[in-house]
Amino acid sequence: MTFNLTASPDFSPDHIAGWYVFNTWLQRKLDVRIHLELYDSFEAQRKAIEDEKIDLIYANPYDATMLVREKGFRAIAAPMGKGDEAIIAVLDEGPVKEIEDLKPGTRIAATDDPDVNMIGRIMLEPADLNANNVELKTVDSYAIVAKRLLRGEADVGFFLKEAYGNFSPVVRKQLRPLVTSQIHVIRHVLLVGPRFSPNYGEPLCHALMAMNTEAADKKVLDALGLPGWEKQTQEDTEFMIDLMDTLKF
Repeated sequence: MTFNLTASPDFSPDHIAGWYVFNTWLQRKLDVRIHLELYDSFEAQRKAIEDEKIDLIYANPYDATMLVREKGFRAIAAPMGKGDEAIIAVLDEGPVKEIEDLKPGTRIAATDDPDVNMIGRIMLEPADLNANNVELKTVDSYAIVAKRLLRGEADVGFFLKEAYGNFSPVVRKQLRPLVTSQIHVIRHVLLVGPRFSPNYGEPLCHALMAMNTEAADKKVLDALGLPGWEKQTQEDTEFMIDLMDTLKF
């Protein structure tokens, strides 16, 4: 039997090769066939989930809620010391100095990353902005969000903090974070599905926890851009899901 692995589309393009390296590592460690399928959009990935084509997934916190509650997935690990924080950024030389300077009609550039957009909308609340009085432009990547800002085609941009940090110094110098979230407990998690979990869930967890002990395994982590993995308990997962549910309203 071949299982299917995927990763949330919001990871850095620099780490595409890393996921293939990780998939090869997984197959060797668990002695099982795993096919890696990376999707270009959240919509395409969710279609694959609905069609029950996914057995393992490195999921963003928004989709993790659905996968655990509705699809029977179980979180077993999360990236060590790495939370999902969002940034609202503006042009450095632009007129907006603080969130309250934003007015109705503000043009927002964002990807379709659901948890980042949710946090971004929450951070706009001090300016009394909501879906009814802003103009949201959805683009394919954080690089395009930055480009929209630099071209004056958007007033603010929503970014995953990690993605913003990966921009070149030249780009970051022209932009300025207006506000950064500090939620800490919201993060991507590695989930295993009902077909995969019974026989391979625990062996996978043990293998992930030991990755920092072998030089070859550390190279796999480097390829993913991760410092390591830590165990994600059911209690941790339920707390994160409850918080996500709270923030949605």
